[in-house]
Amino acid sequence: MQLLKDRIRRDGKIKSGDVLKVDSFLNHQMDIKLFVEIGKEFKKRFAGCEVNKILTIEASGIGIACIVAQYFDVPVVFAKKSKTKNIAGDVYTTQVESFTHGRTYDVMVSREFLGAEDKVLLIDDFLANGKALEGLAAIVKESGAQLVGAGIVIEKGFQPGGDRLRAEGIKVESLAIVEQMDETTGTICFRGDQ
Repeated sequence: MQLLKDRIRRDGKIKSGDVLKVDSFLNHQMDIKLFVEIGKEFKKRFAGCEVNKILTIEASGIGIACIVAQYFDVPVVFAKKSKTKNIAGDVYTTQVESFTHGRTYDVMVSREFLGAEDKVLLIDDFLANGKALEGLAAIVKESGAQLVGAGIVIEKGFQPGGDRLRAEGIKVESLAIVEQMDETTGTICFRGDQ
């Protein structure tokens, strides 16, 4: 998605440790006009798929998932990173390792909102090592729902997550796949660049 790649090149900041900061438009301050285009693109890429739920993980994926959900006309469910008083009853739970935060979270989804009748599209902002998506896929499997695929805004193609998930048979559609980043020069190369 050229619009997204251009925005990443213009406003993304490369930090040490293979961190790409896009918080000025994607996961802290959100550019809703860009999100609308992202939503349209995911609808196109998953056009032949039956989807009745979108599942994401708190917090960065929620805004994107909500806009995408408008194009599928389905609800969004998000996995919470901590149990709260307003999650009552049984939950699906798994552990997820965050590349960005360098820690492991217990994430949960109420059994009330995910079941065998659901056809689930995962949506998230980043794919690096794939641990968040693996955790969400495990929750979908435990619920008996069907995993339709995963829509990722930015994939770090130089990290193993995307290749591993595709090898497991998951349809992963990433709108921008970063192949290389250079902190010194600020250069970002995407898969498919000439």
